[in-house]
Amino acid sequence: MLQGLRNLALVESSESSNRIEGVVAAHGRVEAVVLRNSTPTDRSEQEIAGYRDALALIHESATEMAFSVNVVLQLHLLLYRYQGGRGGHWKATANEIVERDELGKVTRIRFVPPGPVAVPQLMTDLTEDYRQAHEAGRDALILIPLAILDFLSIHPFRAGRLLSLMLLYQADFEVGRFISLERIIEESKETYYEALERSSARWHEDQHDPLPWMRYFWGVLIAAYKEFEERVGTIRPGRGAKEDIVEEAVARQLKAFSISDIEAESPGVSRDWVRLVLRRLRDEGKIRLIGKGRGAKWVRVDK
Repeated sequence: MLQGLRNLALVESSESSNRIEGVVAAHGRVEAVVLRNSTPTDRSEQEIAGYRDALALIHESATEMAFSVNVVLQLHLLLYRYQGGRGGHWKATANEIVERDELGKVTRIRFVPPGPVAVPQLMTDLTEDYRQAHEAGRDALILIPLAILDFLSIHPFRAGRLLSLMLLYQADFEVGRFISLERIIEESKETYYEALERSSARWHEDQHDPLPWMRYFWGVLIAAYKEFEERVGTIRPGRGAKEDIVEEAVARQLKAFSISDIEAESPGVSRDWVRLVLRRLRDEGKIRLIGKGRGAKWVRVDK
């Protein structure tokens, strides 16, 4: 069951983190690239494969990876290892955090990070400040979101979610191994940007208020642990366990869903068993089938 959750988290993390940045690939291809090491066929898949490799390194070696300039650059190098030479360097041009409309036109500037010349020293200061605070025994649940806020404000490149996972692992918060933090962030994307904007205001003058961001960060972590408990902690051993898993997966669906959707959220349960439970739920009037053939989907019947 835990292995199934690990695989699901890997796929969701690779897919959601890239989708937040506008990088999209078909779900089937994401699974092929992430779980079966399929060769990337385009730039989107190359970025997903790079995220997969960076995640794998963190999952395997986070406790041996100090938060240092070299480690941060190594993660970035992995992110772009399939795009020849793009990774492993600080940003070379100025960038802005902006809002765009459906046509891609910039509608508002949320934040202007420091220019590229300032980044190397800022990153050196950040990693050294974190080391000193960590060695002084500062509380990890305060220290980590503060460090990530500074990293996102410096914005040397996209790696904040990977660093969050790495630092949480080092503090023995390993829920990200089984539940995708990136998916939870994507599902609360507007709140994410709002909290980041509020906490980065006046960051340049060191007069910012980190609490909105810290509360958001803690909320993501709490949501992940609650989901983990729902999926694993309350599942009863024995004959009814698989039925519980499938029923809980169905209960989480807010729109029409396929057998594959339920199978992906039901680690350790075969497709035949998923079909069996879905037929029972249909007979009980809890779900109904819409459409025919391969395009058919199920919907919940709320009474």
